[in-house]
Amino acid sequence: MLQLHQRFIQSAKRFPKRIAVYDKATMTDYSYSRMLIASFILKEHIGKIKGKYIGVLLPTGVGAMLTILGTLMKGKIPVMINYATGAIENCRYAREKCQFKTIITSKKLFGQAESGADRSHDLCGRHPGQSQSQRKTPGCALIQAAFFHPEDMVHHGDLSEISVILFTSGSEKEPKAVQLSHRNILHNVNAFPTMIELNENDVFASILPMFHVFGLTVDFWLPALIGASMVTYPNPLEYKTVSDYVREYKVTFIAATPAFFYGYLQKSRPGDFASVKIAIAGADKLPDKVYEGFQKKHGITMYEGYGTTETSPVISTTIPEITSPVASVVPSPILRCASWTFTRIKSLAPIKKGRYWSKVTWSWKAICTIWKKLHSESVMVGMTPATSA
Repeated sequence: MLQLHQRFIQSAKRFPKRIAVYDKATMTDYSYSRMLIASFILKEHIGKIKGKYIGVLLPTGVGAMLTILGTLMKGKIPVMINYATGAIENCRYAREKCQFKTIITSKKLFGQAESGADRSHDLCGRHPGQSQSQRKTPGCALIQAAFFHPEDMVHHGDLSEISVILFTSGSEKEPKAVQLSHRNILHNVNAFPTMIELNENDVFASILPMFHVFGLTVDFWLPALIGASMVTYPNPLEYKTVSDYVREYKVTFIAATPAFFYGYLQKSRPGDFASVKIAIAGADKLPDKVYEGFQKKHGITMYEGYGTTETSPVISTTIPEITSPVASVVPSPILRCASWTFTRIKSLAPIKKGRYWSKVTWSWKAICTIWKKLHSESVMVGMTPATSA
């Protein structure tokens, strides 16, 4: 089984000329072949950094994606740092948890993060005092090698290896450092297209931050591993700008929080979302006014998903056949036991009203009971428990 960065190499070899990223922060387009070459060059710079863990403080865009790829290709682990709620404090907290001494950041964020870590590199991973010729030397050889057998030039390992460390929001006391394996994320990526039709011809609006599992999995790994194109923009709060890009690039897939979708609903013009076939809300309950507003203004039936950082993130989602905001939420194919759950759940005794799961009149406690009974690799697929530090 191939790890995430190895699967990306497959996409790059299959669709070398396809635009992988329309990066609106730099106003530059990156094909899959260009992404592959750039990640190989960056991999060599990251290899000079001591330690297993690398702090990553980057806005959504090609820079963050290349950094994640280069880090994994070198066998290291990216630690994604939240820059939206206090970059310096979050850098210190992440360093305390993961014991890294290097943060890769952008020039704009460099000043904020510098005092929160011992040492930093800019977006290109340049070392202070290194000459321009020294920086170019490894890239020339790698550009040639990347066209032959790129799989032989990257780290190989088991799917159980950690692919990223993310931090929860801290709703339960202090934020938890969640370690997600390659298997965790790949199960989400593999399951998603079986619920909703997606392929390499789709165009994703990749606007969510990569320090959040929703953005990392749905806006990066999912499109990158199916060979789709991504339109990246670092600020999802610029509602009119995002809506304009959706129209300009004929975006077919957009995922966001209900609050963001409400902003797009207010600032968009009729026709801006005409190309969108999948609009999925997560991280909070989808209000009726947003659901109905998109139907009325754009003729789009929105989907609603539920998940957590520890589940990489998808647990359940509405599907094309069931899209009403009050409809049953269907477990994703991540759970092989889903069908068994619905056929066997009636054998459990009903309990008092409480926290219900969809329309099934059984509590979350009942679902967890089934989970424990079926917790074996032969039955469970995809929701391999993530570990927290």
